[in-house]
Amino acid sequence: MRRLLVVLLCVLAALVVAGPAQAHVGGGTAGSDFDGRVLAVTPPMPGVSVRVLQFGDDVELVNASATEVVVPGYTDEPYLRIGPDGVWRNRNSPSTYINLDPSGRAPLPSYADAHADPDWERVSTDAAYVWHDHRTHWMIAGQLPPAVAADPSRPHRVFEWSIPVSYGSSKAVVTGELTWSPPPSPWLVWPAYLLLALVGVVSGLVARSPRPVGVLLSVGAAAALWHGLATPAPAASVGSHTGAVVSALLPAVLVLLIAVLGVRSAWRGRGVMTGLMALLLGWLLLVEGLPDVDVLWTSHVLSSGPSLLGRAAVAVMVALGAGLVVGGAFAARRFRDARPASASAVTGAG
Repeated sequence: MRRLLVVLLCVLAALVVAGPAQAHVGGGTAGSDFDGRVLAVTPPMPGVSVRVLQFGDDVELVNASATEVVVPGYTDEPYLRIGPDGVWRNRNSPSTYINLDPSGRAPLPSYADAHADPDWERVSTDAAYVWHDHRTHWMIAGQLPPAVAADPSRPHRVFEWSIPVSYGSSKAVVTGELTWSPPPSPWLVWPAYLLLALVGVVSGLVARSPRPVGVLLSVGAAAALWHGLATPAPAASVGSHTGAVVSALLPAVLVLLIAVLGVRSAWRGRGVMTGLMALLLGWLLLVEGLPDVDVLWTSHVLSSGPSLLGRAAVAVMVALGAGLVVGGAFAARRFRDARPASASAVTGAG
């Protein structure tokens, strides 16, 4: 059993050193009160799909057709060409550099000129590209849109946006909208998060048997599995949805293994082993959940499932995970101390 614990600790340490395996791909935030979506592409472009990522911050265009799509910059200069021979970006387009900064304040090189002849450089061999577009998101960080600030208690459409494109010799327009929704009330959610943490601590501190801890291990494993299964589809240039889900499920499988060992120990009355498994599982839940902690106080969650379940899964991983780390340590020590006392009582009776 000691060797098993050493192996588990080594695996866990490797995961921590390698960095948390985020179910929500892309490296951005996992939650936001803003959200963006594409409403229509007019007229339709056969073989071309357009969507927004990161709650409206980025635009992705995938061109599976044999016709090239040209995306103009903010002053109608040639900016992107996306077609069968890959993605080409105009080095002379000011939009190339403006899109590097979310606030649009990136310095422009001296040769950046909307009226200059295009200087095309290939940035991808795939016919898919993601770029940060200032037409699709709210630009003023730290300041709410006027309509939202006037009444933050209800949802708002912040604005409708459009991006003109060329599909071969034809013109098309991608239209969409940016919305804002009020976050969950802190008076409702924060007591629930605190209760989750306290349940984990109390189960290891005062429970007469390790079985309550075993039940919580099952809850933590279920949250980790859902968190992995609800991984959203990544950008086409990053990988497939199936690959992203499989990658996100790898740490969840380790959580499940630890939970099975812990539940088995709990039902056999092995309190020390159950406490150690709870400590390990709680630590791993924290490693998985903390990168997505912003979903706990935002209205939208980066998840392929319902936002409520996505938020609940992260709440369990973070709050219950922290409680299990503390509660597991208490349980391991308390049940370890109880064994010599019981043995002494038996010896005295004899």
